[in-house]
Amino acid sequence: MEIIQQEFGRIGERTVTSFTLKNENGVEVTAINFGCIITKILVPDTNGNFENIVIGHDSLEDYMEDPVFLGAVVGRVAGRIRGGAFELDGKAYTLSQNNGPNHLHGGLQGFNKVVWQADVLEDGVRFTYLSKDGEEGYPGNLHAAVTYTLDDQNQLKIRYEAQTDKKTVVTLTNHSYFNLSGSLKRDVLHHTLTLKSNEYLELDEEFIPTGRLLNVDHTPFDLRDGASIEIGANSSHPQTILAGRGYDHPFVLNTNQDREIRLEDPESGRVLTVETDEPAVVVYSGNSLDGAGPFRGTPGAKHLGICLETQGFPDAVHQPGFPSIVLKPNEKYTSATTYTFGIQ
Repeated sequence: MEIIQQEFGRIGERTVTSFTLKNENGVEVTAINFGCIITKILVPDTNGNFENIVIGHDSLEDYMEDPVFLGAVVGRVAGRIRGGAFELDGKAYTLSQNNGPNHLHGGLQGFNKVVWQADVLEDGVRFTYLSKDGEEGYPGNLHAAVTYTLDDQNQLKIRYEAQTDKKTVVTLTNHSYFNLSGSLKRDVLHHTLTLKSNEYLELDEEFIPTGRLLNVDHTPFDLRDGASIEIGANSSHPQTILAGRGYDHPFVLNTNQDREIRLEDPESGRVLTVETDEPAVVVYSGNSLDGAGPFRGTPGAKHLGICLETQGFPDAVHQPGFPSIVLKPNEKYTSATTYTFGIQ
């Protein structure tokens, strides 16, 4: 395993460094210690052409101004929290409101907008950050760690860990936008997505789960046998229209099978397989990317990338029927997601 370090930029007196992990097959994953952002993933197509399959920028300044969480780890809590507030043991906590009246992906200065400590490992890099008591309104000093490793089986493994000194809430995810065409040659509408999921979470007008789990049968949310993204984008289903013509929904991953997600681009032949121990994946089909960019010279465009955010259920703090995201001082939060890059 080769690991290359380079200065990516500076924030005041702090240096932001890029870390490129390269395996014996030529697969490369580059991440920076600002927001644990994955800036590039270079993998081959069926003809052996290596191209980047994630949306990103070449400058730190662009990432600092980025409004769509490109490639970053988001937290303390991924997803939306209704009203930017919640209660724990009868005590009310008010969070920053950065999505209308709601709290999104950790707030105004979430994990995606801070510089993490980085330590190089034999096969990857480990990022650590202390989120202090009261940061963005959350209780407890939270020690968070995110580890990226790459092996010669073309597997990128992300492991999340956290511990707190006061009861708090936490669920982390990576917010990379994938486009398997390579170098953003096409949008993702003709990508095929396969999910082992019988249910998805209904959203209200503010994209917050209502608490209802809906069956995917006979809907554009039935991805169990694979379906192209354009089916959701072109659907007249009220939920896909609400999301901006596409998906922005949490899918409940079946627990009686491997929690496996498969994304394919038939034209390039690239395949991404995602395995996770999380109960859900939020599928976001880039419905608002026409308002962002440019990305390395490519204008922003609707459906230019797709996010596969493995995490706990959004707004679980207000839904007692959802799996809990509460973390106690005597516990350790752990989560793992593996991305395997291949070809058809």
